[in-house]
Amino acid sequence: MNNKATINLNDKAYDIDIIHGSENEVALDISKLRSEASLITLDPGFKNTGSCKSAITFLDGEKGILRYRGYSIEELAEKADFLEVAFLLIFGELPNQEQLNKLSEDIKERSIIDEDLRIILNSFPKSAHPMGILSSLTSGLVAFDPSAVDIDNEEEMYDAILNLLAKIPVLVAWVYRRRRGLPLEYGDTSLGYVENLAKMMFQRPNKDYIQNKTIVNALNKLLILHADHEQNCSTSTVRIVGSSHAGLFASISAGISALWGRLHGGANQAVIEMLEAIHKDGGDTKKYILKAKDKSDSFRLMGFGHRVYKNFDPRAKIIKVAADEVLNDLGIDDPILDIAKGLEKVALEDKYFVDRKLYPNVDFYSGIIYKALDIPAEMFTVMFALGRLPGWVAHWREMRIRKEPIGRPRQVYIGQTHRSFSDIKLR
Repeated sequence: MNNKATINLNDKAYDIDIIHGSENEVALDISKLRSEASLITLDPGFKNTGSCKSAITFLDGEKGILRYRGYSIEELAEKADFLEVAFLLIFGELPNQEQLNKLSEDIKERSIIDEDLRIILNSFPKSAHPMGILSSLTSGLVAFDPSAVDIDNEEEMYDAILNLLAKIPVLVAWVYRRRRGLPLEYGDTSLGYVENLAKMMFQRPNKDYIQNKTIVNALNKLLILHADHEQNCSTSTVRIVGSSHAGLFASISAGISALWGRLHGGANQAVIEMLEAIHKDGGDTKKYILKAKDKSDSFRLMGFGHRVYKNFDPRAKIIKVAADEVLNDLGIDDPILDIAKGLEKVALEDKYFVDRKLYPNVDFYSGIIYKALDIPAEMFTVMFALGRLPGWVAHWREMRIRKEPIGRPRQVYIGQTHRSFSDIKLR
């Protein structure tokens, strides 16, 4: 196994260390290249740049593999609940029953929000985007817990992490309910994490709340499937903000803002907006399939294919089953969802899509489920953020414990060379 590579530049050789990952990934360590050779690498979007070593998530897009701490996403989605997965991601191992019980009880103890934060929430107009509100409220939590977290103090670290896991679901439910004009709820401490989330969101003031196991199961799977996805845009944002020693709440708030974009967490919202546009145009799916195949047409089918997975998104296989269960259980008659099922059928059978591996992805099916649950499209990314919370926390914790240096990318300057200042009268 080679441990060195060589770069030859201007008749001089520079040795580069070769790093081997536990899943046979190979990387060139160019961290000393600038100091030794006055040379940097250029990689727009960091598509082929490893920013860190991480033991949290393994992703192989070519083979359609996703594992959290070594456990396959398929097995976790089938056998675990979201809190177990959160514990696994953050602390490194699946919890035993005692640890899981303690985690659940500690979260319940911390699930109260300072009433002043409710005032901040009410100051936003109802037209404000839920992601902007959630980011602001998460950042606002700092005001009620201003002390910096001592990363060498396990109790302080645990308390900060548990505060986020406890309070963010309440804030998510509040953002949803305020948009719907419903009274704000704290839920029920006798319920589990996901069951309580469902009650906080969907309980109506004039009806007894009845828990729907199919909905809870779908939400549990959605949260698990979104819990982490390696060094994506929002996770990298959390790590680079945290590398400045910004606090946990501020770093997570930055991650929420990064997730907001349509090319990242906003993709499932874009799916529903596309389906609604097709419906408004008469609902002719064949017309839009032809548009998607036409290279000269700017139309894109949202929710099909994935920039990382070159095969079927493993998360999509899991959530497709949950989507079918939700639609069957609720018996919804919605033309938007009928269009979605039509597009799905074509993508799974049409040679054009199959050959190009343009399969429905997790954003496609998650959008369908949220639509079926009558969650507004603007709230989809908020639900994504709640699922991604454990992954963000895990990466922030890993980065701080390892005392990684502050993130500071370089650039290749392409502007004007040195020129003299000219007086304004001469310009």
